[in-house]
Amino acid sequence: MKSLKVVLFAAGLLTLGNALAEDAGLALAKKNGCLACHAEDKKVVGPSYKDVAAKYKGQADAEAKLVTKVKNGGGGVWGAMPMPANPKIADADLHTLVKWVLSH
Repeated sequence: MKSLKVVLFAAGLLTLGNALAEDAGLALAKKNGCLACHAEDKKVVGPSYKDVAAKYKGQADAEAKLVTKVKNGGGGVWGAMPMPANPKIADADLHTLVKWVLSH
């Protein structure tokens, strides 16, 4: 019975950690104006987060690629509209934001 309690407690912590990461990612997207061009499940100006996650699924370097793209901007991947640079977002926040996008 004691081991079951430990397993349930660990599962609860994992679920809480995932929920906090989701909240942090969404909060960063809101704070940095990402939702002006992106939505979780539909194209706005830029691609949906679900489409981005699907495109980069299984790529070991996806997080690094997207952190660079968000920080420096760029174009040509999703059409003619370029992604503006976001150099003022802290690197740690960029990683949190990108992990959140990739979790969709």
